Amino acid sequence: MSVNGPILGIEASCDETAAAVLAPDGRILSEVVHSQLQEHARFGGVVPEVAARAHLQRLPELTSRAMREAGVEYRDLAGVAATSGPGLIGGLVVGACFGKGIALAHDLPFVAVNHLEGHALTVRLTHPGTEFPYLLLLLSGGHCQCVAVERLGRYRRLGSTLDDAVGEAFDKSAKLMGLPWPGGPYLERLAQEGDARRVTLPRPLVGREGCDFSFSGLKTAVARALAQGAEKADVAAAFQVSVAAVLADRARHALAMLPGARALVVAGGVAANQAVRGALEKVATGAGIPLIAPPIRLCTDNAVMIAWAGLLRLQAGAADALDHAPRPRWPLDEMALN
Repeated sequence: MSVNGPILGIEASCDETAAAVLAPDGRILSEVVHSQLQEHARFGGVVPEVAARAHLQRLPELTSRAMREAGVEYRDLAGVAATSGPGLIGGLVVGACFGKGIALAHDLPFVAVNHLEGHALTVRLTHPGTEFPYLLLLLSGGHCQCVAVERLGRYRRLGSTLDDAVGEAFDKSAKLMGLPWPGGPYLERLAQEGDARRVTLPRPLVGREGCDFSFSGLKTAVARALAQGAEKADVAAAFQVSVAAVLADRARHALAMLPGARALVVAGGVAANQAVRGALEKVATGAGIPLIAPPIRLCTDNAVMIAWAGLLRLQAGAADALDHAPRPRWPLDEMALN
């Protein structure tokens, strides 16, 4: 299906309020993001009701700004895409209903985008030469999955976390060390001052069959090491080394489950961690394929990836009814296109 106008994308699944406009050829005409860090920092984590209220307050102005910066009128749009799951239901309802309202008012197609599909397809926007199939490692505060991306609308989850997501493990371990929230970047900086050899921490599921993850035991081991008097910097360094080893092992197993993979793609906030990137680079090199990571701003929650996934779905002739209900749980496997 030919798409002749820009696409508006809206993201409000967690604690980032975002809007973006993409041209039909994928050029980013505008992108606006409001981070809710200040709203949630005093609570030490994301509070769903606070997040939903912040989305409701910020989204109209952010969307208007994105449209102005793109030089586009609503009547010029070819469609509206909004994250409709998975995520915090309050934010999903705010973002999806706002997008539906624009679509209804201007008689535009609406696309209910799966947040995970946005992450899965971003690399095809930032690195257009990336060929299917590829292995996606989605590593964030809410998700930790190995996904075979075989084509648009065809995804196979090869493994996922049995408990905590890897970004959650970073944040919870950082909190045990007394570091500010969100703790991942602070833990990485602290780890540079430590010696991982001074602290022994487990590497859950390393060497086990498959590519599932588990991080709750590692978090408990961090608490125990700190209680026994280990230096925080050493614990941070050991934690980072353990996580990198786990992710590398699981990626290696996942690649064995996807023969013919053309690339190893990493997305999500944890993709910014240099120790993790270094470990995954070695896995990719060993498999004879590239490690590809979109720019950090497009690895975390953003509306560009939502607009891009919406554009690709519209081009495939897939749009959604305005009564499509947001889903706090929405497996990527269910996104098949007929």
